[in-house]
Amino acid sequence: MTEFLTDYGVLFALICAGFAVVYGIIVTQRLLAKPAGNERMQEISGAIQEGASAYLRRQYLIITVVAIPLVVLLMFLQNWQTAVGFIIGGVLSGATGFIGMNVSVRANTRVAEAARGGVPPALDVAFKGGSVTGMLVVGLALIGVAGYFGILTATGAVDTDKEAIDALIGLGFGGSLISVFARLGGGIFTKAADVGADLVGKVEAGIPEDDPRNPAVIADNVGDNVGDCAGMAADLFETYAVTTVAVMLLGVLYFADSFSTELAMYPLVLGGVAIVASIIGALLVKTKTDHVEGALYRGLIISGVLSIAAFYPITEWLMAEPLANGVNEVTGALTNATPTDLWLCAVIGIAVTALLFVITDYYTSTRFKPVKEIAEASQTGHATNIIQGLAQGFQATAAPALVLALAIFGANELAGIYGIGIAVMAQLSLTGLIVALDAFGPITDNAGGIAEMAELPESVRNVTDPLDAVGNTTKAVTKGYAIGSAALAALVLFAAFKYELEEEAVAQGVNLENLFNLATPEVLIGLIIGGMMVYLFSALAIESVGRAAGQVVEEVRRQFKEPPGIMEGTEKPDYRQSVALVTAAAQKEMILPALIPIVIPVVIGLWSVDALGGLLIGVIVVGLFMAVAMTAGGGAWDNAKKLIEDGEYGGKGSEAHAASVTGDTVGDPYKDTAGPAINPMIKVANIVAILIIPIVNF
Repeated sequence: MTEFLTDYGVLFALICAGFAVVYGIIVTQRLLAKPAGNERMQEISGAIQEGASAYLRRQYLIITVVAIPLVVLLMFLQNWQTAVGFIIGGVLSGATGFIGMNVSVRANTRVAEAARGGVPPALDVAFKGGSVTGMLVVGLALIGVAGYFGILTATGAVDTDKEAIDALIGLGFGGSLISVFARLGGGIFTKAADVGADLVGKVEAGIPEDDPRNPAVIADNVGDNVGDCAGMAADLFETYAVTTVAVMLLGVLYFADSFSTELAMYPLVLGGVAIVASIIGALLVKTKTDHVEGALYRGLIISGVLSIAAFYPITEWLMAEPLANGVNEVTGALTNATPTDLWLCAVIGIAVTALLFVITDYYTSTRFKPVKEIAEASQTGHATNIIQGLAQGFQATAAPALVLALAIFGANELAGIYGIGIAVMAQLSLTGLIVALDAFGPITDNAGGIAEMAELPESVRNVTDPLDAVGNTTKAVTKGYAIGSAALAALVLFAAFKYELEEEAVAQGVNLENLFNLATPEVLIGLIIGGMMVYLFSALAIESVGRAAGQVVEEVRRQFKEPPGIMEGTEKPDYRQSVALVTAAAQKEMILPALIPIVIPVVIGLWSVDALGGLLIGVIVVGLFMAVAMTAGGGAWDNAKKLIEDGEYGGKGSEAHAASVTGDTVGDPYKDTAGPAINPMIKVANIVAILIIPIVNF
């Protein structure tokens, strides 16, 4: 078996990745064969599809313009293999978001129609729609990494496995570029539309959410998909691909050259078997009752257990001999490690996923104290709602930070930085189902909106509303997972950066004994600039939502005033104008913040390598806390509003409700724009640092 996995590891990974793609094709065909509802439902769904496709086409055009000069720079800084990898990563990441989102915007009306039959059939359609995106993320990411590695080594385009892995860093950068734009642009779009629709529709006009008279209602539904579906897909595609490459790189750096093939195959095979486990888990997400969360999490738990069970024999087969005989003397922190130690690192990674889910759920669910305290504080006004929400967001950083610190300590004790890499790889093995849970949210949200706009029976909303509530929870907990995995992946990337830097220093005859010494002014300057990058990036993202939302508010007000028949229901609002307005605003606003993690590391690296190292540490640490505080706090504000709307503290129309709407509006760009976009921003900065090593100032 060891020889088979070593010789045919790439083929094995590609076959497993192919299963994910085939799953996506089969499920898509079955979904599209289901009834799409009446003519009005299909008309609404068609408008959402049109808006989402138009947005993504324009976004990818802008990314292409930015990518062309980067391809040329990579040719000069690195080589053609890295530049080609960059193109492959960008194309596959873009395809993942585009295909997955197109399935999601077609599943929404089918969920609304299935809801006529109750929760079980509606849940089945909604989750299956989300699972297409999830399986495409892991399938295409593994095809990209394993396939390009196999092509480079089989064709003789590179001389060693190490050179092939170096070229794969370009693939990770391509995925990262798509990710940062997708998270930023999608987040700006979805929250500008949401805030604009709520401020004029709910607050000023007093009409319900998803009311068809609101000109921004279609833009709001489009935003749910481009932000939470395409955005999350791009984010975790990039994290998955980048981590796989980083673990491959650490492996060849940690072990003797004679074992480079085993070390390259190990994370690919782990990813392959985890895909099979994820498909099994996805197929088991079903319910005969109304208990939706139990059905969703059952699939995730089964996948995690199956993955852990499969990881042990794979680790024994591939890693026993390298651990016994192949540890590199220079980086020999694995001298006493065993295959069981590496497997335990993988178990730690799965455990981190479970704990992050529980912690995020605690801080964002209506069932627990933090959200209830925000709702209670809303009784005394808008200011107390904001104060309590900020406090809960800050508090929510403590437990995830301790979990990650303990995980890093445990994995490092077992197998050094390589063990931390294996823990992150195991954590990301569940990416397929995590993305499925996230995409489940916008699908059910859209289904409820379609039911409202198409004036379906109350019994349908009684099904879609609970599904939407669960979808809000799954979106929140998957963001916590994405942030945790991003922080750990960035740590692994930083380790790879440090080792690659040392190799370059040896080649140039430079002494790096005091590399990244905190007593060095350059390192402290880098730390400060790294922290500044996170705050500046977040500020620009939030500001962008405010400006774009202001345009939506003006447009909605204009339409309410000019064609008076809209409010009476005798005229239809101009949905296309609102969608076009938000699309243009989001595309314009995303460019400046997206350049921050690309340009600043280059400038600092040209000045001082010590400052560049400090910058990366600052970005990782500050980025982790900022992202958790924003996403948890924003999610808590959102659910505090929902708790009041369900009848607590006076219910809809009360003073507490008005305060909670304000909190939710403030929390929107926190949890859906700036917070999630920090994830790819952290990783882009680290990847750029690795790619510019040939030109940094030692």
